[in-house]
Amino acid sequence: MMVRPMANEESWDDRLLKWFAKTDLFHFIAARIVVPFWAWKTPVQPRPGGPHPSVQPSDNVQCMMNLIMPLKDKTPIGRAKAAQAIAANREAIYAGLDNVGTVHFARFVIIENNICMLSVYDGDFTNYIRDFIATIGNVFNAVVDLVEDGEAVIPCERNVEAFIEWVHERDLFQMPDVVTDLLSDDASRADQVDDLRGLPRRIILQLRANANVSLGSGYRAYPGYSVAQVRRQLGTGW
Repeated sequence: MMVRPMANEESWDDRLLKWFAKTDLFHFIAARIVVPFWAWKTPVQPRPGGPHPSVQPSDNVQCMMNLIMPLKDKTPIGRAKAAQAIAANREAIYAGLDNVGTVHFARFVIIENNICMLSVYDGDFTNYIRDFIATIGNVFNAVVDLVEDGEAVIPCERNVEAFIEWVHERDLFQMPDVVTDLLSDDASRADQVDDLRGLPRRIILQLRANANVSLGSGYRAYPGYSVAQVRRQLGTGW
């Protein structure tokens, strides 16, 4: 007599698979064999960087740029040169961001062998970069000159369109807030096995093609009172 598991009980093979999925052997097979085979069978192109297309006007508010620029010199000396270039041109860079007028905040960080510019801005990405580089392109050349393939767009102020594309290529691809949205534009997914113990194939392949990503559009909000409102109430003006 065969005993059938109750509807709310896992079968022995499900329990075995769940246990196996947590083992080092499974991760080795998945990472070294299964995923490379998927990538060979169904090639995935890296997604472009920058924000998602704007559908609603509010989508143009507080957009993120995560510009990752690999340094030519990947030694402490190279990182020191990058830090020095930012420090030496700090005031001019900040003045340029002020003149753009749509930037909420921006900061430069060095992560391993990359000089990164992380910023939040309103409006269109292309206009943001064009206004920024048209204002201080001659200053930003000192930074770009330290970056791999930077010489292709120097002087930045004379190669504005090329520089915009250069930045776009190095801006991190932004994963949707709901990562399964990556599947929404894939018409061929219906006939594919999209499950590696709960991780959809297309998401795995995209993260293989895009090693560095921004996870979602980030937290976006304004404080209860803006700086302008506070200064107006205090009568301090600008």
